[in-house]
Amino acid sequence: MRKLIKCIATDMDGTLLNMDQTISKENAEAIRTARKRGVEVIVCTGRSYEGARFPLTEAGLECFLICMNGAQIRTFDGEILSSIPLDPAIVRSVHPILEKYQIYYEMYTNKGQLSTEYEHAVATVADILSKIGNFPSFKKVMEGVITRFAKGKIKFVGDYGPIFSDPSYEIYKIIAFSLNEEKLERAREELQRIGGIAISSSWHNNLEITDIRAQKGIALETFVALKGWSLKETMAIGDNYNDVSMLERAGFSVAMGNAPEDIKKICHYVTDTNDNHGFSKAVYKILEMNEQAI
Repeated sequence: MRKLIKCIATDMDGTLLNMDQTISKENAEAIRTARKRGVEVIVCTGRSYEGARFPLTEAGLECFLICMNGAQIRTFDGEILSSIPLDPAIVRSVHPILEKYQIYYEMYTNKGQLSTEYEHAVATVADILSKIGNFPSFKKVMEGVITRFAKGKIKFVGDYGPIFSDPSYEIYKIIAFSLNEEKLERAREELQRIGGIAISSSWHNNLEITDIRAQKGIALETFVALKGWSLKETMAIGDNYNDVSMLERAGFSVAMGNAPEDIKKICHYVTDTNDNHGFSKAVYKILEMNEQAI
């Protein structure tokens, strides 16, 4: 007999969130319904704890969080259950490669999310959003950029040099952005030679770098073990390449309708898009399957 699903692990951007970067009423209600039926829900995101917490708060939800692609597992209130920073020597090896290809990047640390000069950061992110986003005007693009920096509590340090030499900093994730996909690919090829790191993407215009042990699937396995469950009793749902490690490990995997075709091919089921509440539809499907398995 098929095991009941006891845990739902969901990606955030492109999955739980719609294109307005909010959790729809339908998705929020699906989480509440799952919990009423004894199914835990954990958010597995590339975002920092601060960046992941605010959409949940706005929707009136509290969930466990796997942050920064698996570098941390936290309770909703911020208690750290697991933490895996990058080796400082690796960070110092990554920096010149990204600088060589003039790729903008941010760092997620134990002291917040860091970027360099504000004007450069705003210009870079605005350029990316204006080309890939669905914004009616440049004014809306800029509002999106300012919101991202404000709600993510991003700090601007001007120069990363002092951070690299300060032992009080722990760096959990580096996220790099560029509209030049050829540069990103060449940088990826060089980064892969470093060793000890996981390189993934949440969109075709970025690279996400963490410790090799800091991946969503590995963190999810740690979380369910803490709860006394197995990955066979877990459903994972996502839309992009930084979700692969959990989609491949979960007992039941779901791809969003807006996911790339190769992500859909590795999953057991494909749901609707994030703007059509695909998350909620997948949740109700698994709850129905649970009922049939009893």
